[in-house]
Amino acid sequence: MAPEVGEGELDFSGKYSKQKADEYYEKHLSTFGRRFSNRWEHGMARRALRLAGNPSSVLDLPCGAGRFWDLLAEDPERELYAADYSEGMLVVAKQLQPDAIASRFQVFQTSAFDIRMEDESVDSILCMRLLHHVGERADRMRIYREFHRVTRDTVCISLWVDGNYKAWRRLKLEQDRSTGRKPRKRNKNFQNRFVHRRADLEQEFAEAGFDILGKVDFLPGYSMWRTYVLGKKREQ
Repeated sequence: MAPEVGEGELDFSGKYSKQKADEYYEKHLSTFGRRFSNRWEHGMARRALRLAGNPSSVLDLPCGAGRFWDLLAEDPERELYAADYSEGMLVVAKQLQPDAIASRFQVFQTSAFDIRMEDESVDSILCMRLLHHVGERADRMRIYREFHRVTRDTVCISLWVDGNYKAWRRLKLEQDRSTGRKPRKRNKNFQNRFVHRRADLEQEFAEAGFDILGKVDFLPGYSMWRTYVLGKKREQ
């Protein structure tokens, strides 16, 4: 049974049936460009975890189809947890990942707004490809504060940020759409993906009780993807 959708739950959260989850996993491996992107994103996550101090226990949320499980399992002593709002994603993750890796994860269904774990349950949370879907500041703050409750030490979060070519290009396409001008390329649906101002995000992290320990950019100056490594502020 799916967890109850709380106030502010994301509209797309429950859309992934097992078939959709299969398609999502295959999408990241379907072309040379996507395989390259997947491998580069693994490199980002690996550098982020290194900046986080190579944590001995990690929650992968949302874990999706387990794209980062092999990376997280590289440390044979690491205690591993994986969660997602979509039951279909969890089924696919456990089926597609090798048994030697999947068996190391404690897997459960939950929402990022209300994580089914006790306070300070893990050393770190890895959150890849969620926050760029969250357009409302209040929703982001709820997620940050829940992460702050569950982690003992750090959080690694990927988002889309401004200050690069792809963000400028996306803004241009959105402006063309809003003014009725025809863009040079076929426009896409921008409704559930958002570019955030870096200054705004960094203020939000501080308000949620985090310091910024590091930043890992996908392709600096070009790509929107950035992974922030956050550490819980310590009481003076």
